[in-house]
Amino acid sequence: MLYNLLVPFADDFIIFNLFRYITFRTGCAIMTALLICFLIAPAMIRWLKKQQAGASNIREHLEDAHIAKAGTPTMGGLMILISVTVSTLLWADLTNIFVWLAILVMVGYGMIGFADDYLKLTKKNSKGLPGRLKLLFQLVIGLVATIGIMAVLPVQMNSHIAIPFFKDFMINLWWFFVPWAVIVMIGASNAVNLTDGLDGLAIVPVAIAAACFGLIAYLVGNAIYATYLHIPYVPGTGELAILCGALVGAAMGFLWYNAPPAMVFMGDTGSLAMGGVLGAMAVMTKHELVLAIIGGLFVLETVSVIVQVVSFKLTGKRVFAMAPLHHHFEKKGWSEPTIVIRFWIIAVILALIGLATLKLR
Repeated sequence: MLYNLLVPFADDFIIFNLFRYITFRTGCAIMTALLICFLIAPAMIRWLKKQQAGASNIREHLEDAHIAKAGTPTMGGLMILISVTVSTLLWADLTNIFVWLAILVMVGYGMIGFADDYLKLTKKNSKGLPGRLKLLFQLVIGLVATIGIMAVLPVQMNSHIAIPFFKDFMINLWWFFVPWAVIVMIGASNAVNLTDGLDGLAIVPVAIAAACFGLIAYLVGNAIYATYLHIPYVPGTGELAILCGALVGAAMGFLWYNAPPAMVFMGDTGSLAMGGVLGAMAVMTKHELVLAIIGGLFVLETVSVIVQVVSFKLTGKRVFAMAPLHHHFEKKGWSEPTIVIRFWIIAVILALIGLATLKLR
């Protein structure tokens, strides 16, 4: 909003020229989201505690290990959604369609998660929104966003996927791009959701992935850098760096209250929204496969669940002591802080590998 209001006066007032720069506005978005999160968190945590009175937020088979967390309010993802949305609307170019499509996915998936969390609280059980209904809503939002993305992307690449490590090499999926993009969004959304099981475990890898995609969006949206790196040039995607910055700032603000011992959990409200918007931005920037590397921790957690289910159905045996993967290590005797910090280290390593694909071509 500030970009649209102040840049027209940049020729008369040189200070307003700062608003032309994505880097400046991204930095401002980080600090704004962080500040908003700090300002609204105390009141929101108090409100969530009142809403959750008497409801259980601990999975039944985890009560022995997590009994001390009973009563910790969930739905903390609301503060992330509010912080990111307000900060993005304040600092981004509101004529940019990519920004609006990303917000659509983030808020849409966040509302699905909110409905799920709210039903868990009001019905005093852990089931929430039926899985099929949740998936249906994710599918509809993902489909609408994909159609919008294809309409905005340059015609020469609107149904293509880029292959990492190869210069200017893209594969045209034609109309198969639609289910591909939807799967990326839904997959990323649910992968983050599966990872959100320990204090601080999901939010830091999300912040790392958001920071990486902020850089990727900036490079992809700049013709000079995109040409130099031999990556797809997608005009307009640079503005997504501002949303990524806001997500980093909100994540840091949320971590302040989610660090062990957590004062609040993000719930499906936060995890579905953040995973979904990361998937959407990966589709917009033509870096879906790179997301699988940068967000490799989320992939590992998801694969552990798939392997566990398939193995049990086919052989009656479990590969892991418990799935997702972080609970396996809990059962093996690792302390929660040990698991969380080691998984953060893995997330950083995978992020560096993912960023390396920008140059190794």
